[in-house]
Amino acid sequence: MVSSDHTSPLNERSRHLLQVLVEQHIRAGEPIGSRSLARASGLGLSAATIRNVMFDLEEQGYIRAPHTSAGRVPTERGYRLFVDHLLGMKPTGQISAAELREQLQLDADDAPQDLVESVSSFLSGFTSMAGVVTLPRREVSKLRYIEFLPLGEQRVLVILVVNDHEVQNRVIHTDRDYSRSELERATNYLNRQFGGRDLNDVRASLQRELRAARRELDRMMDAVVDMAGKAFSPDTRDRDGANFVLAGETNLMNFEELSDVDKLKSLFETFNRKRDLYDLLERCSQADGLQIYIGRESGYEVLDDLSIVAAPYSQGSDIVGVLGVIGPTRMEYDRVISVVDVTSRLLGAALNSRS
Repeated sequence: MVSSDHTSPLNERSRHLLQVLVEQHIRAGEPIGSRSLARASGLGLSAATIRNVMFDLEEQGYIRAPHTSAGRVPTERGYRLFVDHLLGMKPTGQISAAELREQLQLDADDAPQDLVESVSSFLSGFTSMAGVVTLPRREVSKLRYIEFLPLGEQRVLVILVVNDHEVQNRVIHTDRDYSRSELERATNYLNRQFGGRDLNDVRASLQRELRAARRELDRMMDAVVDMAGKAFSPDTRDRDGANFVLAGETNLMNFEELSDVDKLKSLFETFNRKRDLYDLLERCSQADGLQIYIGRESGYEVLDDLSIVAAPYSQGSDIVGVLGVIGPTRMEYDRVISVVDVTSRLLGAALNSRS
């Protein structure tokens, strides 16, 4: 889990008041004043004493005054301390796997793409924020066979047989029409050169090998170069190298702190571009267990007002993807952490049932 590099330096009273302030702010969405905190804390302290503690918390960077209001809101540092040290001090009302399984209703017979779409929509609907799930990686995808068939109007049907049973059909657009004999030569060459090899290896070596062959065979290889470049490129869903499903991003417009038009525009552009968000999710898959990025911890300015709670999911003993929830820093962390953690295990179980 992403966390600060310090243990809690606060005494018990300060920790309790910070915890209550964070919880009150998450529920109300408003700055919390000393009188409100005094009533909610249950400590029987005067408002003056509460103000002194709040002053100390502000001096240490855990809370701040957002404007001229006397109330205070948590900072990123305050949220981080809350998540790392205070969240476990109270019952979280964790969501059971049985409850979520009943609501999610994953069908192990569904294709991985359908499972991912269901989970992403579920996370969004359950939290009223954005749900994101990367598509499961396959460690080995071997090319068994490829064939090109002319469709006319500068279109070609590509038939890819991957591993033992998976058949993928794709229509590609070319710079010119190719004859059936040209496509047959491309088919024969690629099957001879790349049949039985891992697709990632094929993509990595394709251009190098075909450029060399093209220099030797000139126009005879034009069709091969054109067909191969398009056939083995990522498909439309991961054209930016980002293979994930995002649902409910418009839910973020419902949070006042995220309602700035310019910020929303930049955020949605980032979602559409995918690359930055995918890189962040990849970091989660390579880390240990559930990860929480609060505000600027993500390293991306456009996500400064957001938190991301993400967890890897596995197939067998291998981590094959990541799922998570994206929302404002003022999110119900205990509830979101529970649903992300349990859902990652349910998705893994559904994928394992397919094996």
